[in-house]
Amino acid sequence: MTISLITGANKGLGFETARRLAGAGHTVYVGARDSSRGQSAAQSIGARFVQLDVTDQESVDAAARAIEQAEGHLDVLVNNAGIGGPYRPAPEIGGTEMRDVFETNVFGVVRVTQAFIPLLERSANPVIVNVGSSIGSKALVMNPDRIESTLPVLAYGASKAALVMVTLQYAKALPSFKINIVEPGFTATDFNAHRGPQTVEEGAEIIVRMANLDRSGPTATFQDRHGTLPW
Repeated sequence: MTISLITGANKGLGFETARRLAGAGHTVYVGARDSSRGQSAAQSIGARFVQLDVTDQESVDAAARAIEQAEGHLDVLVNNAGIGGPYRPAPEIGGTEMRDVFETNVFGVVRVTQAFIPLLERSANPVIVNVGSSIGSKALVMNPDRIESTLPVLAYGASKAALVMVTLQYAKALPSFKINIVEPGFTATDFNAHRGPQTVEEGAEIIVRMANLDRSGPTATFQDRHGTLPW
């Protein structure tokens, strides 16, 4: 049985990923800050709930202990939890706003990954999927033909660019793991007030695909559901 943990999984892409993995036979842990919402989400798809706030080290450590005691190991970690940050021109964004976004989107991923590496090392096929964004791609942000070049998202874009390097450094340090970063695409969720043209089923496709990698799968790649993205 594959044991999988998804952070920020009580709604949106995280919930759809959890639902799909549970349907594929994984033992899924729905990680969520809010216990009531998390428990309700987990119950609705036959998954298990673990309280997990990626900005709180004690919460992360407690989640790792709980899964260790219940399962003994972890096979798949999906770092999905994230926040958007301010949507204003770069000169208007201050350090505090930058720090708030990085606290979840970058430091949160590091906290969770570090806490669960010992459990992943006990897996025969450890997999980490980091949910990124094309807004963290220099090639796409600098391409005037791409929508990414028009978006004033300094904090969010910088955090997702940082997540690219976080992913690559972990992939280099842990060659027995499959560690990749994915772009779900502009998906209609609460995250963007449901403006995205994609459904959550479409958005979760690449996350689910990369979560199901076998030992022959790739590592240190940046992909969306259509293929490889430029860095």
